[in-house]
Amino acid sequence: MKRKMIFNMKSLYRDDLRVYGYEFGSGSPSACIVGATRGNEIQQVFICSQLVKRLKELEAQGAINQGKRIMVIPTINTFSMNIGKRFWPTDNTDINRMFPGYNLGETTQRIAAGVFEEIQNYEYGIQFASNYISGDFIPHVRMMKTGFENVKLAEKFGLPYVVLRNPRPYDTTTLNYNWQIWETNAFSVYTCDTEKIDMVSAMQAIEAVLVFLSKVGLLYYNAPEAGVSEVIDESALITVKSQKAGIFIPRVDISDRVEAGTVLAEIINPYEGEILEEIKAPQAGTVFFMQDNPMILSHAVAFRLI
Repeated sequence: MKRKMIFNMKSLYRDDLRVYGYEFGSGSPSACIVGATRGNEIQQVFICSQLVKRLKELEAQGAINQGKRIMVIPTINTFSMNIGKRFWPTDNTDINRMFPGYNLGETTQRIAAGVFEEIQNYEYGIQFASNYISGDFIPHVRMMKTGFENVKLAEKFGLPYVVLRNPRPYDTTTLNYNWQIWETNAFSVYTCDTEKIDMVSAMQAIEAVLVFLSKVGLLYYNAPEAGVSEVIDESALITVKSQKAGIFIPRVDISDRVEAGTVLAEIINPYEGEILEEIKAPQAGTVFFMQDNPMILSHAVAFRLI
């Protein structure tokens, strides 16, 4: 294993911002795995730390295939992480909305440019991402339909679902989108949590990445045969919103199968304790996403069903 500084930026008032990558094997740039781009992505950093540990052990066993190089970058936003803030501290910008970056631009544009220059030529790119809505997902692989997406490759992770989505205008400045445009096979992997560690889904994601690296010929890894992924389009997900605001009490969990009319959650009056609303499933399906804040606003996304 080699620890490599891939980006360094001077700071006026605190220590430098240093972005480190951990390299395994040698030869062509084969796979790059990126963790947190935002300061609250604790689950994503944890997963990458465990991948570094596992790949170090596998490299010592001679399991990295000859001529292949794997890079893991646990985080590119230590400044925000150190103070518990999701976006860049000084101007509240999102590094994952700044790719491919601009090395003469604003701070987050320069960070994105410096990092992307180092990672744009990898054959495979895997990002542990988080959603703009706080909540829990069924672990899945997500891909944007750019014309360069490869569903068959995404299925090699063996996660329960592969989700395809049409890119929106703001998606064109994300790491995943730009990786694809620069002809990297790019995948975003989502697990059950962001701001705290969900050990079960973290271990599932680590296993999925090692299985994927093995199936594309980068790594010798003897693992049980992965499951078959179901491919779905994001537009087919059923969005269930709240009508009232209050304390959010879920009555189901992700992966639960529900019937039409099943009570998914209750919204409680925070002053008087009465039930203001029962959020019910509009039709039968599987709970794919559930918001995880204890308070919910009216007309907010509470669930998404398959």
